[in-house]
Amino acid sequence: MLPADFPYYFCGLPFRPYQVGRKLKWLLGLGDIRPVMKGVYVDYRVPDSQQLRADALRLLTPPEAVVCGPAAAWLHGIDTTALGPAELVEAQWTRTAEDTVAVHGLRTLSPIASAVELAMRLPRPFALSAVDAFLRTGKADLWALRAASAAHERHSGYRQSQEVLRWADRRAASPGESWLRLRLIDAGFGKPELQVPVSGPARDYRLDLGYPERPVDGRRLGLEYDSDAWHSSTKQQLKDETRRTELESLGWHVISVRRTDLWGSYPALELAVGGFLCQEPRLPRRW
Repeated sequence: MLPADFPYYFCGLPFRPYQVGRKLKWLLGLGDIRPVMKGVYVDYRVPDSQQLRADALRLLTPPEAVVCGPAAAWLHGIDTTALGPAELVEAQWTRTAEDTVAVHGLRTLSPIASAVELAMRLPRPFALSAVDAFLRTGKADLWALRAASAAHERHSGYRQSQEVLRWADRRAASPGESWLRLRLIDAGFGKPELQVPVSGPARDYRLDLGYPERPVDGRRLGLEYDSDAWHSSTKQQLKDETRRTELESLGWHVISVRRTDLWGSYPALELAVGGFLCQEPRLPRRW
């Protein structure tokens, strides 16, 4: 938190909109404050931290409540949607929970319980990316998740959780890679390999996903999720094109996938992958 002599609100502590009244839009416009979560703001100089997230949630949850849902995952350091900065976390809580932990004095579902809940409740692509993130950060173990999910066998969402846990993989480096993997599985292409190494004469590469065991005419298929944040500028796109050309010379056909390819309505991704693998994709899409 910021020292008390800083001329900003609450010395860096998160606050609710009503605490500054009509000054809220003015402060946001000046860039003096930023949203932490839905309905909570903080001085722009305060870095994101677990302490800050706990303090923000404390403002919106009853004293004896247990934080749950995406808010619990967020408190544990997991970003479950990653659709953009406008997608702010909302406070969610329950009064009936058994597997809980204290995070900076705030009661919340344990990482295991939180991951299982999200696997059951979130839409399938977000459920998979959330579980992948729990595994990637080491906050949950796949075998522990499968054991914990058995207690929910008669509950709504159990079948989805089993499917999500079947395909979950800690090697997924981003939500976009999780969503891309699910699209390929849903289309009937089978689970791709993740973080595929490719050795070249001058340097080594690593592909997000690929099918190294299914060569077609001497070439193998690789796919990469190119996020808007890291692959939008002209310089970045030229670098990506050079990289794909180099991989092509090494026997890899690389398909670049953007967010619009994943969330658009036309199944261009499935048709492109199926066209290379000489396999009819399973359509229509599930999401």
